[in-house]
Amino acid sequence: KVLDRMGISTVMLTGDNRRTADALAHEAGITDVRSELRPEDKAQAVADLAGRGPVAMIGDGINDAPALKQASIGVAMGSGTDVALETADVALMGEDLRHLTQALAHARRARRIMLQNVGLSLGLIAVLIPLALTGVLGLAAVVAVHELAEIVVIANGVRAGRTKPLAQPGRDHDPVAEVAASAISR
Repeated sequence: KVLDRMGISTVMLTGDNRRTADALAHEAGITDVRSELRPEDKAQAVADLAGRGPVAMIGDGINDAPALKQASIGVAMGSGTDVALETADVALMGEDLRHLTQALAHARRARRIMLQNVGLSLGLIAVLIPLALTGVLGLAAVVAVHELAEIVVIANGVRAGRTKPLAQPGRDHDPVAEVAASAISR
């Protein structure tokens, strides 16, 4: 549901049976569910999806390794198998998928801040060079303004490192985990 709000479509590729897959997908808000897939089927599905644009594959098991390799970016859950962790481009520590949306939101925010910094720096240089060349500002004034602007850029960049911690798992209602636990116990 969070990924949909971020403009990212989600497809569930799983080796689980249809009933379990549908229950998990329903709770997670995923409408495109492909169940009872073998590893080569998952890899083919990722390849087919890649025809529409970049594809990220999230997996944790040895059966996910071919699809992780096929994806534009493979993301392994930290609790997964060694093969999945070695094959993936990124490893999320733990089993909480909320870390994925948090990492994505953090990366997008950091990119926006980086572009702000680049724009500010280039704009300032575009203003300072003509002012220095025409003699409106002396060299010392240009250097002072530039260094002050760099402090602003650095301070703005520090914002990119800030993240909001995830809420504690015991305090949150996690419907996906509850459905997974009930489907496993059936």
